[in-house]
Amino acid sequence: MAEERRFSPEPLADELDARRGASALLLLPDGLCWMSVLSCLLLACSYVGSLYVWRSDLPRDHPTVIKRRFTSVLVVSALSPFFVWTWREFTGVRSGPSLLALLGLRFEGLVPAIILPLLLTMVLFLGPLLQMALDCPWSFMDGLQVAFDPWFWTLCASDMRWLRNQVVAPLTEELVFRACMLPMLVPCAGPLVAIFTCPLFFGVAHFHHVIELLRFRQSSLSGIFLSAVFQFSYTAVFGAYTAFIFIRTGHLVGPVLCHSFCNYMGFPAISAALEHPHRTTILSSYVLGVVLFVLLLFPFTDPAHYGLPTPVCTLAPSLSPVCL
Repeated sequence: MAEERRFSPEPLADELDARRGASALLLLPDGLCWMSVLSCLLLACSYVGSLYVWRSDLPRDHPTVIKRRFTSVLVVSALSPFFVWTWREFTGVRSGPSLLALLGLRFEGLVPAIILPLLLTMVLFLGPLLQMALDCPWSFMDGLQVAFDPWFWTLCASDMRWLRNQVVAPLTEELVFRACMLPMLVPCAGPLVAIFTCPLFFGVAHFHHVIELLRFRQSSLSGIFLSAVFQFSYTAVFGAYTAFIFIRTGHLVGPVLCHSFCNYMGFPAISAALEHPHRTTILSSYVLGVVLFVLLLFPFTDPAHYGLPTPVCTLAPSLSPVCL
């Protein structure tokens, strides 16, 4: 093990210090950042590589391909906490919370962690939600009836693409790319830098879609390149957002629900909004949603709602406004 040096984090606040205890010392080895980055890179490669252990000439949306990939990513996701455990054992970094708590699996503050981050994300999508409501042929009561119909959810669960986009992908990606990577990055980089570093692994991991686009010639080379750049940018921004939620709330459930919701909504159809008969109303709701999102971002993710300090923040090497 590398030579260790003692490190004493500053108290986040009196309340945080009381919860943390008698300012326990963290043991941070030299070369911690390299070990953290390499561990995250290995974990990301394991996740993406597991998608290609099956040889097939079928496209990614074929049910057979989806089922095989379910098996692969679920195995990697189940093993991903062992990456964090091994990293902790090798580096000697210790904290008060258990490994499960660091991964966002805890009961304290669970109810607000289910409601508030999802509500915040829905506020951001106020424009697209209004646009969807105006274009929907169903009435509000029809929508409620469908939402509470067991047969509707049975049909959804039997659709492999729906299961992938709404359940398996959000759960496994948030577990691997947020819950497992952030505890390894925060002690080295701090919460703020980790929020913007972690999504890089997430964004690069989505470049594997380019392989399939090239393989099946689904677009021109320039189109594939632009699609890859756009997807990397979009997933990196989204990854920073869910990383922020994970650190602020200390829960995995919030990022998973937000991920599932965003997968359902897709990227906002701004061009369609510009041509919509009610475009003034819709565009105003787009702007209002963004303004409300900015105003509510910190209040809705206030760590006081979820139990201070949140587990990952106990690994922070110094005071960070993200954890307050």
